[in-house]
Amino acid sequence: MNIFKNLYNYRELLKTNVQKEIRGKYKNSFLGVLWSFLNPLLQICVYALVFPLILKNDQPNYVIFLCVALIPWTFFTSCVQQSASTMLQNGNIIKKVYFPREILPISVVTSGTINFLISTIIIFAFLLIFGVGITKYVLYFPVILIIQYFLQLGISLILSSVTVYLRDLEHLIGVALQLLFYATPIVYAAESIPEDFKFIIEYNPMTYIINGYRDIFYNQTSPDMYALGILFVIAIALCIVGYIIFNKLQKGFAEEL
Repeated sequence: MNIFKNLYNYRELLKTNVQKEIRGKYKNSFLGVLWSFLNPLLQICVYALVFPLILKNDQPNYVIFLCVALIPWTFFTSCVQQSASTMLQNGNIIKKVYFPREILPISVVTSGTINFLISTIIIFAFLLIFGVGITKYVLYFPVILIIQYFLQLGISLILSSVTVYLRDLEHLIGVALQLLFYATPIVYAAESIPEDFKFIIEYNPMTYIINGYRDIFYNQTSPDMYALGILFVIAIALCIVGYIIFNKLQKGFAEEL
């Protein structure tokens, strides 16, 4: 319960740090927060051209199919990459001032969630522009988002603390995310994977997150709540394990940084 007490006592610092993460991302940028829209839009345009036209992907409404998966994936990768370096970037503050160190990875995930919510406007706009429409199943959106939040928080707690001691991990994460991208049904449907290779996506937690968003926006049906329920339990367990690791390793942060 100590973590909740710390977060409450330092809630103003947490709020300030979340604001700093959001502003810092677009600091000295002419377009500012508009990059929250432009980055995913540019990615969608590239993949929407490559896969249907060049690779002959015949998925109906492919732009929507891609959009509802790529934007949550961008949210995931940005949080993972930023959390891996957050302790290193804030090394001077950590060495000089006391505050609950877990505020840093929590700030990264929370600010990423706010950026994701801004980017979600693109999904709703595309649903209306392409005539797919918005259905009652969009009410499941907060449920999937909460599960993704805790999953990413657990990962961020582990990566942010371990990277302090293993600096090479920061570079390996980029490679791992590239591989994980193709092991997640983002640019292709999960059903298109041959039976012998389905285990690759079945053991990937992001598969169930992406499928959840795709169900409520693209397929316009209820998501697999059983799979998401199991993933939620795993995400909470990962947060607990992540905090234990973080709490153990943070004692040496000042010396390592």
